[in-house]
Amino acid sequence: MSKNRIIVIIGQTASGKSDLGVFLAKKFSGEVISADSRQVYRGLTIGSGKISKQEMRGVPHHLLDVADPRRIFSVAQYQKLAEKALHEIIARKKIPIIVGGSGMYLDAILFGAPYPSVPPNKKLRKLLEKKSANALFLMLQKRDSARAHSIDRHNKRRLIRALEIFIATKKPIPPLVKIHRYNPLIIGITKDMRALNRRIDIRLKTRIRHGLIAEVRRLLAKGVSYKRLYELGLEYRFISEYIRGARTKKETLALLSRAIKKFAKRQMTWFMQYQKTPKIHWIRTKKQAEKPVARFFK
Repeated sequence: MSKNRIIVIIGQTASGKSDLGVFLAKKFSGEVISADSRQVYRGLTIGSGKISKQEMRGVPHHLLDVADPRRIFSVAQYQKLAEKALHEIIARKKIPIIVGGSGMYLDAILFGAPYPSVPPNKKLRKLLEKKSANALFLMLQKRDSARAHSIDRHNKRRLIRALEIFIATKKPIPPLVKIHRYNPLIIGITKDMRALNRRIDIRLKTRIRHGLIAEVRRLLAKGVSYKRLYELGLEYRFISEYIRGARTKKETLALLSRAIKKFAKRQMTWFMQYQKTPKIHWIRTKKQAEKPVARFFK
């Protein structure tokens, strides 16, 4: 089977992935598929850093605003829509450019094992919710050690979902195997951590100025619960807690800034799994991405 060539842009939060995606799409006749686990949701715009129509500069973008934020959008659902978008872009003789920082979404495209499509089990979730993240992690470790090794052990929502899948299927999530349909060129944006931290702080202040708090209030008004906002993480979790009066605005922004920086470190740990198979072409500027892409499509 011939391999379809795709470009994958990875990088930590605030590293400039969206900008690079548009730059390469304009230069090499591409279309962008978002691989961001919060940008799939309608109404999560400012907090998720969703690209604007103006910033797209006419480049088609896929898998933005496809899900209801009141409900969990599974990796299996994402995988199905991403495959559809990939086939359509390739049929148009355009280059698919995957842009994102969500490791599980990237895995869904880059690796071939299907994610089990297991419906939510509300009764089970209610029982598991009562347990601590550490207790859930230990439960998962006994049942699916491979998944436990790759999961964020502090993220209760993901731990519960992993246990839910195991209990429903009676077997671990299948190991990821490199797919044969796509031949990816992975471009990684790397930034000095000090510079990245400055970008994170500037971006957070800009998001507050552009109405992040009002965005969270609108989500609440549309029926997105505080619990769901907590699950959506980072900006949505901390700002919703501020709205509830848990802490002052100053305290909230300080805690949120630290949490985003920790998240950026975890992202890099995930990306390093791609370092050998396939190789990552690390760059610091948009211009540096041109040569490997041009060689790839010769």
